[in-house]
Amino acid sequence: MLKRNFKNPVVTRTDIPDIHPHLVDVSSVFNPGAIKFNGKYILLLRVQNRGRETFIVKAESSNGIDFKIDNKIVDFKGIEKVAEKIYHIYDARITRIGDVHYIMFAMDMDCGCQLGLAKTNDFEEFEFLGIVSEGDIRNGVLFPEKVNGKYLRFDRPNKVQLEGGPSSGSAICLSESDDLLKWKTVKPVMGGRFHYWDENIGSGPPPVKTREGWLHIYHGVAMHFASANIYQAGVALFDLDDPSVLLFRGKYNILEPRELFELTGQVPNVVFPSGMIVEDYDAEGFASLNSKVLVYYGAADTVVGLAESTIKELIEAAKQ
Repeated sequence: MLKRNFKNPVVTRTDIPDIHPHLVDVSSVFNPGAIKFNGKYILLLRVQNRGRETFIVKAESSNGIDFKIDNKIVDFKGIEKVAEKIYHIYDARITRIGDVHYIMFAMDMDCGCQLGLAKTNDFEEFEFLGIVSEGDIRNGVLFPEKVNGKYLRFDRPNKVQLEGGPSSGSAICLSESDDLLKWKTVKPVMGGRFHYWDENIGSGPPPVKTREGWLHIYHGVAMHFASANIYQAGVALFDLDDPSVLLFRGKYNILEPRELFELTGQVPNVVFPSGMIVEDYDAEGFASLNSKVLVYYGAADTVVGLAESTIKELIEAAKQ
């Protein structure tokens, strides 16, 4: 259902300019947030240096394929006021609500992984709004509008310890907020499927509003292989009026590691969808069935890949 772009990978470490002192001859670039803004395709890239520190860097393109990378690190103004030490900032997800673009991202701290929230009006200046989670949690993605008067997000509490790796999770939860800052969990909405391709799961890009439901691409991890975990992408549909209700969930993955740049790298056997751009919406704000969809993903935690589909094809995949 997702067709790889012929230019893949579309961003590699050699595309990142030297940004002194933190990003010089970087090790990798992956897991970008994505949005279309003023006719330009914007990525917020996770860039890792040779000290294994991670930073967010912006990239821009006129066609969604050929990207020019900024020569500066994204500065979330106000984040320096956080009292606890922040070791890494990474995996940005971008959602437009009204005229404001919000960025939710992961932050590794002594207490575990927390979710940070920032906003921007122009993708030049970024304002940090605060830490918007408690406990160890990851993969926070905002819905693009309020539902029943509440801001909503999908997130993934980390309650599973991967052997030799970080904590992970086997369920995606729906959370709600009145102000985007204080959140409470509504309920788990989708769990991992033991022995199949998505034993552990987490949200990919933010949900997209379609006339058949909230379309959501997620990642799943097959953990029952002796040699390695395998990260793949799948798709589900949730009820428009009550997104805690799962309507359809595809039996099969829609993207799995097959190409060399997905199979080999810092973390082998990984496709990790994190950014999604829908080209066309109707007058009422629903994604058009025949709209082209661009999905940006991290490959082997080393480079950025691009795969394409349509809303119609993704809905059909969710119903399989």
